[in-house]
Amino acid sequence: MIHTGRIQDLVVLRHSSAGLILGDAEHEEVLLPNTERPTDNTVGSTLRVFIYRDRDDRQLATTRLPKVQAGEFARLRVQSITAAGAWADMGTEAELFVPDDEQKKSLEEGRWYVMRLAVDERSDRLFGSTRIDEFLDNTDLTVHYGDKVDLLVFGRSDLGFSVIVNNIHQGLVHAEDVFKPVSVGDRLTGYVKQVRPDNKLDITFQAIGYRQFNDENATLLAKRLQSRNGFLPLTDKSSAAAIYEEFGISKKAFKKALGALYKERKVRIEEDGIAWIG
Repeated sequence: MIHTGRIQDLVVLRHSSAGLILGDAEHEEVLLPNTERPTDNTVGSTLRVFIYRDRDDRQLATTRLPKVQAGEFARLRVQSITAAGAWADMGTEAELFVPDDEQKKSLEEGRWYVMRLAVDERSDRLFGSTRIDEFLDNTDLTVHYGDKVDLLVFGRSDLGFSVIVNNIHQGLVHAEDVFKPVSVGDRLTGYVKQVRPDNKLDITFQAIGYRQFNDENATLLAKRLQSRNGFLPLTDKSSAAAIYEEFGISKKAFKKALGALYKERKVRIEEDGIAWIG
């Protein structure tokens, strides 16, 4: 199908007085206006185009590819402000409309903002939104402790930087984990530092490594905790059988390892298990 808001490879079907008629494998068609006509426009050739709707609600194609596609986030510059909303530059001749009710705070002309490109389900028209939080979902996480992730910084507070994780989830890079200049709108690589019980994500810019402790069983326990999203339902009161089944070590060795991690403030011992806080 020919999807509004997406970059697609379409075939030149025929020429018309208004431009080129492009089509897909499902026999849908769209017009590429004469103002966009490329040098190579022979029938049967393939063109990479972006699909949008103009102000007359016509679905059109453009060879000017945008900075962002539908369902994605990007830092865009506001070009103008009108009574109904703002217009932002998304890299094509057509600007992106950001309605007043999709602005978390009133936008200002000439300033840059992180926003999401979305498609209105009723009108099939594109719009932008700076209500970033509403488009992010941590209910079913697709990342785990230590995973390398793509980040887009979209907010800053006293706690640190709010980041979009893999274009899906929301995370936080705590201020104490920031050791280089970071600005809203930056695209960076990060790593999942911790998955909290409520599925909130702590992110760091440094790759997660396994520290080697003096006691090899402490290292084993640390690795196991980190690979289990920071929690294990075992404590020094657990049975020797349960401990051996999990680690293959005695309860005495386990308690020694746990004590070593606790002494270094790497774990928190709770009633129902051990939490990694390192």
